[in-house]
Amino acid sequence: MAELLRVEGLRSGYGEAVVVQGVDLVLPQGESLALLGRNGTGKTTLLNTLVGVTRRHAGRITLAGHDVTALAPHQRAAAGIGWVPQERNIFKSLTVDENLSAVARPGAWTLARAYELFPRLAERKSNLGNQLSGGEQQMLAVARALVLNPKLLLLDEPLEGLAPILVEELLRSMARVVRDEGMSAIIVEQNPRMILPITQRAVVLDRGAVVHEGASAELLADRARLDRWLGVAKH
Repeated sequence: MAELLRVEGLRSGYGEAVVVQGVDLVLPQGESLALLGRNGTGKTTLLNTLVGVTRRHAGRITLAGHDVTALAPHQRAAAGIGWVPQERNIFKSLTVDENLSAVARPGAWTLARAYELFPRLAERKSNLGNQLSGGEQQMLAVARALVLNPKLLLLDEPLEGLAPILVEELLRSMARVVRDEGMSAIIVEQNPRMILPITQRAVVLDRGAVVHEGASAELLADRARLDRWLGVAKH
């Protein structure tokens, strides 16, 4: 399978503070990766570095064979990185339809497909962003990233703070996108039992470094490792 993303010797953080400590990572085209770790281990910083909004101290990032290390965030987006940050960053003064049409690019993911994936958004396409619930705003953030038709989708804790029924709905949609339709993605999530079943690979960070990399199914079945790194074996 062709290589989509390669990260080599990546050290990054904020100002002089180094959070990500020499990360190496390879993601093949069409695969999804669960990025796991306890709070404060560098997961969000790693995604932010891929997007280009942190200070890089060392290392190299290659996307689809092109070196994007020195590119600004908007150039990385144009190169094919779609990002759903924890803050969602939707346009709250625009309607759902305007949020999507403002950023849509030609490709397989059209507005119609986004509405089919998220029927709640189709029902609320004339609503302003600030009239949506938190879960609906998260769906809009994901849909907006999809209609950019990215090569790589980055999702930073997309299920955080949502009501259980919306967690289930969003998780089903994410599973369809990354598992059934083969969208390459890196997903940060606090609950490994939710995200490991829909991803192929898993990476665990501890103190900014990779302490485990392997198949998601194998990690899900390894209670001892889950407990050691994530403290979730009994849940």
